[in-house]
Amino acid sequence: MIVAHQLTKQFDTFTAVREISLEVSAGSVLALLGPNGAGKTTTIRMLTSILRPTSGWARIADLDVVTQAEEVRRRVGVLTEHHGLYARMRSEEYLTFFGELYGLSGDVIRRRSGELLEQFGLADARDKRLGEYSKGMRQKLALIRVMLHDPDVLVLDEPTSAMDPVSVRAVRDAIAALRNERRTILLCTHNLHEAEQLADQIAIIRRGAIIERGSPAELKRKLLGPTIYELRLAEPLNGLAAGLAERLDLIGQGADWVRYRTDQPAVVNPATIAWLAEQRAPVLALSEVERSLEDVYLQVVEATDAH
Repeated sequence: MIVAHQLTKQFDTFTAVREISLEVSAGSVLALLGPNGAGKTTTIRMLTSILRPTSGWARIADLDVVTQAEEVRRRVGVLTEHHGLYARMRSEEYLTFFGELYGLSGDVIRRRSGELLEQFGLADARDKRLGEYSKGMRQKLALIRVMLHDPDVLVLDEPTSAMDPVSVRAVRDAIAALRNERRTILLCTHNLHEAEQLADQIAIIRRGAIIERGSPAELKRKLLGPTIYELRLAEPLNGLAAGLAERLDLIGQGADWVRYRTDQPAVVNPATIAWLAEQRAPVLALSEVERSLEDVYLQVVEATDAH
Protein backbone atom coordinates (compact mmCIF):
# COMPACT_ATOMS: atom_id res chain seq x y z
CA MET A 1 0.00 0.00 0.00
CA ILE A 2 2.96 2.34 0.74
CA VAL A 3 6.16 1.75 -1.20
CA ALA A 4 9.19 4.04 -1.33
CA HIS A 5 12.49 3.44 -3.11
CA GLN A 6 15.61 5.47 -2.36
CA LEU A 7 13.49 8.51 -1.55
CA THR A 8 15.75 11.55 -1.19
CA LYS A 9 15.13 15.23 -0.48
CA GLN A 10 17.74 17.96 -0.67
CA PHE A 11 17.37 21.62 0.26
CA ASP A 12 20.27 23.36 -1.47
CA THR A 13 23.33 21.58 -0.03
CA PHE A 14 21.48 20.00 2.91
CA THR A 15 20.16 16.45 2.53
CA ALA A 16 17.10 16.12 4.77
CA VAL A 17 16.18 12.59 3.66
CA ARG A 18 18.72 10.17 2.26
CA GLU A 19 17.70 7.19 0.08
CA ILE A 20 14.86 5.93 2.25
CA SER A 21 13.24 2.70 1.10
CA LEU A 22 10.26 1.15 2.85
CA GLU A 23 7.18 -0.94 2.22
CA VAL A 24 4.01 -1.04 4.32
CA SER A 25 1.36 -3.57 3.39
CA ALA A 26 -2.39 -3.15 3.67
CA GLY A 27 -3.73 -3.87 7.14
CA SER A 28 -0.51 -3.01 8.95
CA VAL A 29 0.92 -0.15 11.02
CA LEU A 30 4.43 1.23 10.59
CA ALA A 31 5.83 3.51 13.29
CA LEU A 32 8.50 5.94 12.12
CA LEU A 33 10.71 6.86 15.07
CA GLY A 34 13.51 9.37 15.36
CA PRO A 35 14.66 12.51 17.17
CA ASN A 36 13.67 16.01 16.09
CA GLY A 37 15.31 16.89 12.79
CA ALA A 38 15.80 13.26 11.78
CA GLY A 39 13.76 13.64 8.57
CA LYS A 40 10.40 12.16 9.63
CA THR A 41 8.25 15.16 8.65
CA THR A 42 10.04 15.62 5.33
CA THR A 43 9.48 11.93 4.56
CA ILE A 44 5.78 12.27 5.35
CA ARG A 45 5.45 15.34 3.16
CA MET A 46 6.97 13.50 0.22
CA LEU A 47 4.76 10.45 0.76
CA THR A 48 1.63 12.61 0.89
CA SER A 49 2.49 14.62 -2.26
CA ILE A 50 3.22 17.86 -0.43
CA LEU A 51 6.94 17.90 -1.26
CA ARG A 52 8.49 16.67 -4.50
CA PRO A 53 11.40 14.25 -3.97
CA THR A 54 14.82 15.25 -5.28
CA SER A 55 15.32 11.65 -6.37
CA GLY A 56 13.82 8.23 -5.82
CA TRP A 57 10.12 7.44 -6.02
CA ALA A 58 7.12 6.49 -3.89
CA ARG A 59 3.68 5.04 -4.54
CA ILE A 60 0.61 5.20 -2.30
CA ALA A 61 -2.21 2.76 -3.11
CA ASP A 62 -0.47 2.12 -6.46
CA LEU A 63 -0.44 5.85 -7.25
CA ASP A 64 2.74 7.81 -7.97
CA VAL A 65 3.16 10.61 -5.42
CA VAL A 66 4.54 13.01 -8.08
CA THR A 67 2.61 12.32 -11.27
CA GLN A 68 -0.69 11.42 -9.54
CA ALA A 69 -0.44 13.82 -6.60
CA GLU A 70 -4.06 14.97 -6.61
CA GLU A 71 -5.38 11.42 -6.54
CA VAL A 72 -2.92 10.49 -3.79
CA ARG A 73 -4.29 13.29 -1.62
CA ARG A 74 -7.80 11.92 -2.10
CA ARG A 75 -6.71 8.45 -0.96
CA VAL A 76 -4.73 9.55 2.10
CA GLY A 77 -5.87 10.93 5.45
CA VAL A 78 -3.25 13.09 7.17
CA LEU A 79 -3.35 14.07 10.84
CA THR A 80 -0.71 16.70 11.56
CA GLU A 81 0.59 17.54 15.02
CA HIS A 82 -1.20 20.92 14.90
CA HIS A 83 -4.55 20.25 13.25
CA GLY A 84 -6.19 23.67 13.66
CA LEU A 85 -9.77 23.15 14.79
CA TYR A 86 -12.20 26.08 14.51
CA ALA A 87 -13.27 26.73 18.12
CA ARG A 88 -16.57 28.46 17.31
CA MET A 89 -17.82 25.67 15.05
CA ARG A 90 -19.81 22.63 16.11
CA SER A 91 -18.65 19.18 15.05
CA GLU A 92 -21.16 18.76 12.22
CA GLU A 93 -20.34 22.20 10.81
CA TYR A 94 -16.64 21.40 10.96
CA LEU A 95 -17.04 18.02 9.28
CA THR A 96 -19.36 19.43 6.61
CA PHE A 97 -16.77 22.08 5.78
CA PHE A 98 -14.04 19.49 5.25
CA GLY A 99 -16.37 17.01 3.58
CA GLU A 100 -17.15 19.59 0.92
CA LEU A 101 -13.41 20.20 0.45
CA TYR A 102 -13.03 16.46 -0.15
CA GLY A 103 -15.81 16.70 -2.76
CA LEU A 104 -18.27 14.54 -0.83
CA SER A 105 -22.03 14.92 -1.30
CA GLY A 106 -24.21 16.19 1.52
CA ASP A 107 -25.77 12.75 2.05
CA VAL A 108 -22.37 11.08 2.30
CA ILE A 109 -21.09 13.74 4.71
CA ARG A 110 -24.11 13.32 7.00
CA ARG A 111 -23.89 9.53 6.95
CA ARG A 112 -20.14 9.33 7.49
CA SER A 113 -20.18 12.06 10.16
CA GLY A 114 -22.91 10.30 12.11
CA GLU A 115 -21.17 6.92 11.92
CA LEU A 116 -17.79 8.28 12.96
CA LEU A 117 -19.08 10.52 15.76
CA GLU A 118 -20.83 7.45 17.16
CA GLN A 119 -17.77 5.22 16.70
CA PHE A 120 -15.46 7.67 18.48
CA GLY A 121 -17.89 8.44 21.31
CA LEU A 122 -18.60 12.05 20.31
CA ALA A 123 -22.23 11.74 19.21
CA ASP A 124 -23.52 13.27 22.46
CA ALA A 125 -21.19 16.28 22.05
CA ARG A 126 -22.22 17.20 18.50
CA ASP A 127 -24.06 20.34 19.66
CA LYS A 128 -21.13 21.72 21.66
CA ARG A 129 -18.77 24.23 20.17
CA LEU A 130 -15.29 22.81 19.58
CA GLY A 131 -13.81 25.31 22.03
CA GLU A 132 -15.66 23.40 24.78
CA TYR A 133 -14.07 20.07 23.82
CA SER A 134 -11.30 18.51 25.92
CA LYS A 135 -7.92 17.81 24.28
CA GLY A 136 -8.85 14.18 23.82
CA MET A 137 -12.19 15.07 22.25
CA ARG A 138 -10.53 17.56 19.89
CA GLN A 139 -7.97 14.98 18.82
CA LYS A 140 -10.67 12.38 18.21
CA LEU A 141 -12.60 14.89 16.11
CA ALA A 142 -9.44 15.55 14.10
CA LEU A 143 -9.19 11.78 13.53
CA ILE A 144 -12.82 11.75 12.38
CA ARG A 145 -12.04 14.53 9.89
CA VAL A 146 -9.09 12.48 8.59
CA MET A 147 -11.40 9.45 8.22
CA LEU A 148 -14.33 11.30 6.66
CA HIS A 149 -13.50 10.38 3.06
CA ASP A 150 -12.69 6.75 4.05
CA PRO A 151 -9.01 6.82 2.99
CA ASP A 152 -6.94 3.72 2.27
CA VAL A 153 -3.89 5.21 3.99
CA LEU A 154 -3.65 7.13 7.25
CA VAL A 155 -0.62 9.23 8.16
CA LEU A 156 -0.68 10.25 11.82
CA ASP A 157 1.95 12.69 13.05
CA GLU A 158 2.29 12.77 16.87
CA PRO A 159 -1.39 11.88 17.43
CA THR A 160 -1.15 12.04 21.25
CA SER A 161 1.33 14.90 21.69
CA ALA A 162 0.93 17.01 24.88
CA MET A 163 -2.19 15.17 26.05
CA ASP A 164 -3.22 13.99 29.50
CA PRO A 165 -3.16 10.19 30.19
CA VAL A 166 -6.93 9.76 29.90
CA SER A 167 -7.01 11.51 26.51
CA VAL A 168 -3.95 9.56 25.34
CA ARG A 169 -5.70 6.29 26.15
CA ALA A 170 -8.85 7.37 24.31
CA VAL A 171 -6.95 8.37 21.17
CA ARG A 172 -4.81 5.20 21.17
CA ASP A 173 -7.93 3.09 21.44
CA ALA A 174 -9.44 5.05 18.56
CA ILE A 175 -6.36 4.46 16.39
CA ALA A 176 -6.40 0.75 17.20
CA ALA A 177 -10.06 0.66 16.13
CA LEU A 178 -9.13 2.14 12.73
CA ARG A 179 -7.01 -0.87 11.79
CA ASN A 180 -8.58 -3.20 9.29
CA GLU A 181 -7.47 -5.56 6.55
CA ARG A 182 -7.35 -2.94 3.80
CA ARG A 183 -6.16 0.19 5.59
CA THR A 184 -2.50 1.12 6.09
CA ILE A 185 -1.33 3.40 8.90
CA LEU A 186 1.95 5.31 9.08
CA LEU A 187 2.50 6.59 12.61
CA CYS A 188 5.11 9.18 13.56
CA THR A 189 5.63 9.52 17.28
CA HIS A 190 8.17 10.24 20.00
CA ASN A 191 6.16 8.04 22.35
CA LEU A 192 7.95 4.69 22.27
CA HIS A 193 5.33 2.95 24.41
CA GLU A 194 2.68 4.08 21.95
CA ALA A 195 4.70 2.76 19.00
CA GLU A 196 5.20 -0.59 20.70
CA GLN A 197 1.49 -0.88 21.45
CA LEU A 198 0.21 0.05 18.00
CA ALA A 199 2.85 -0.85 15.39
CA ASP A 200 3.51 -4.07 13.51
CA GLN A 201 6.79 -2.68 12.17
CA ILE A 202 9.22 -0.05 13.45
CA ALA A 203 11.58 2.06 11.34
CA ILE A 204 14.14 4.21 13.16
CA ILE A 205 15.30 7.21 11.17
CA ARG A 206 18.42 9.18 12.03
CA ARG A 207 20.09 11.99 10.05
CA GLY A 208 17.74 11.40 7.14
CA ALA A 209 18.29 7.64 6.79
CA ILE A 210 16.60 4.54 8.15
CA ILE A 211 19.15 2.85 10.42
CA GLU A 212 17.05 -0.02 11.81
CA ARG A 213 13.81 -1.67 10.82
CA GLY A 214 11.73 -4.64 11.97
CA SER A 215 8.96 -5.70 14.32
CA PRO A 216 9.37 -4.73 17.98
CA ALA A 217 10.18 -8.36 18.84
CA GLU A 218 12.73 -8.66 16.00
CA LEU A 219 14.50 -5.46 17.02
CA LYS A 220 14.69 -6.57 20.64
CA ARG A 221 16.20 -9.93 19.67
CA LYS A 222 18.66 -8.33 17.24
CA LEU A 223 19.83 -5.47 19.44
CA LEU A 224 19.30 -6.69 22.98
CA GLY A 225 20.24 -10.34 22.55
CA PRO A 226 18.37 -13.53 23.51
CA THR A 227 15.18 -13.37 25.55
CA ILE A 228 15.54 -13.09 29.33
CA TYR A 229 13.40 -15.20 31.68
CA GLU A 230 12.89 -15.10 35.43
CA LEU A 231 12.28 -18.30 37.39
CA ARG A 232 10.93 -17.85 40.90
CA LEU A 233 10.39 -20.56 43.53
CA ALA A 234 8.07 -20.55 46.54
CA GLU A 235 11.04 -21.23 48.84
CA PRO A 236 14.80 -20.52 48.85
CA LEU A 237 16.92 -22.11 46.11
CA ASN A 238 19.45 -23.63 48.50
CA GLY A 239 21.07 -26.64 46.80
CA LEU A 240 19.14 -26.10 43.54
CA ALA A 241 21.25 -23.07 42.64
CA ALA A 242 24.22 -25.13 41.44
CA GLY A 243 22.04 -27.37 39.26
CA LEU A 244 20.31 -24.38 37.65
CA ALA A 245 23.70 -22.76 36.99
CA GLU A 246 24.78 -25.89 35.09
CA ARG A 247 21.65 -25.91 32.93
CA LEU A 248 21.04 -22.21 32.32
CA ASP A 249 22.91 -19.12 31.17
CA LEU A 250 22.35 -17.24 34.41
CA ILE A 251 22.60 -13.44 34.46
CA GLY A 252 21.17 -12.80 37.93
CA GLN A 253 20.24 -14.63 41.10
CA GLY A 254 18.50 -14.02 44.43
CA ALA A 255 17.48 -16.10 47.42
CA ASP A 256 14.50 -17.67 45.63
CA TRP A 257 14.91 -16.64 41.96
CA VAL A 258 17.22 -16.71 38.96
CA ARG A 259 17.30 -14.85 35.65
CA TYR A 260 18.74 -16.37 32.50
CA ARG A 261 19.07 -15.82 28.76
CA THR A 262 18.06 -18.28 26.08
CA ASP A 263 17.45 -18.19 22.35
CA GLN A 264 15.66 -21.57 22.54
CA PRO A 265 12.91 -21.06 25.13
CA ALA A 266 10.73 -23.81 23.65
CA VAL A 267 13.50 -26.30 24.51
CA VAL A 268 15.13 -24.80 27.60
CA ASN A 269 12.04 -23.80 29.60
CA PRO A 270 10.18 -27.15 29.52
CA ALA A 271 13.42 -29.02 30.31
CA THR A 272 14.07 -26.72 33.27
CA ILE A 273 10.55 -27.14 34.65
CA ALA A 274 10.79 -30.92 34.23
CA TRP A 275 14.11 -31.02 36.15
CA LEU A 276 12.66 -28.88 38.94
CA ALA A 277 9.65 -31.20 39.16
CA GLU A 278 12.03 -34.14 39.62
CA GLN A 279 13.66 -32.22 42.47
CA ARG A 280 10.19 -31.54 43.96
CA ALA A 281 10.94 -27.82 43.79
CA PRO A 282 7.86 -25.59 44.22
CA VAL A 283 7.89 -23.39 41.11
CA LEU A 284 5.99 -20.18 41.76
CA ALA A 285 6.43 -18.51 38.35
CA LEU A 286 8.41 -18.61 35.11
CA SER A 287 7.99 -15.48 33.02
CA GLU A 288 9.67 -13.48 30.30
CA VAL A 289 11.35 -10.31 31.52
CA GLU A 290 9.87 -7.42 29.58
CA ARG A 291 12.35 -5.37 27.57
CA SER A 292 11.09 -2.10 26.19
CA LEU A 293 11.34 -0.51 22.77
CA GLU A 294 12.98 2.39 24.59
CA ASP A 295 16.00 0.15 25.31
CA VAL A 296 16.23 -0.66 21.59
CA TYR A 297 15.82 2.96 20.49
CA LEU A 298 18.43 4.35 22.87
CA GLN A 299 20.94 1.70 21.87
CA VAL A 300 20.44 2.43 18.16
CA VAL A 301 20.66 6.22 18.52
CA GLU A 302 23.65 6.11 20.87
CA ALA A 303 25.49 3.73 18.53
CA THR A 304 24.82 6.09 15.60
CA ASP A 305 26.01 9.11 17.58
CA ALA A 306 29.25 7.30 18.41
CA HIS A 307 30.20 7.11 14.72
